[in-house]
Amino acid sequence: MVQQVTKGIKISVETTFEGSFYRNYKIQYAFGYKITIENQSKDSVQLQWRHWEILDALNNVEIVDGEGVIGQKPVLKPGESHTYTSGCLLTSPFGAMYGHYTMVNFTTTQKFTVDIPTFKLSAPFAIN
Repeated sequence: MVQQVTKGIKISVETTFEGSFYRNYKIQYAFGYKITIENQSKDSVQLQWRHWEILDALNNVEIVDGEGVIGQKPVLKPGESHTYTSGCLLTSPFGAMYGHYTMVNFTTTQKFTVDIPTFKLSAPFAIN
């Protein structure tokens, strides 16, 4: 598990290898990840936007931007957390992801960025 705290918001990430398959004559490696966002600050916050950079071992980079996470914009009061699962496909058995969430603090009405720590994606069969 990888964890990081930014401005009182703790991000924890766990990853899984889901398998591989062929699509359009190319092998794809499927990875899942579970993210827990925990509000350790004294203010209520809302996640509004996500930005991901997904890298594979072949130097391919995919940028993903969008509102919320899996169709939700969770509001977190102090001490609350939100967990969700998602996934990605890579063209190699190794890769990594990182990014950030844009959140709003309901007390100050200010937007702020919370870093998502870099986490590795690796198929168990490819690990030395």
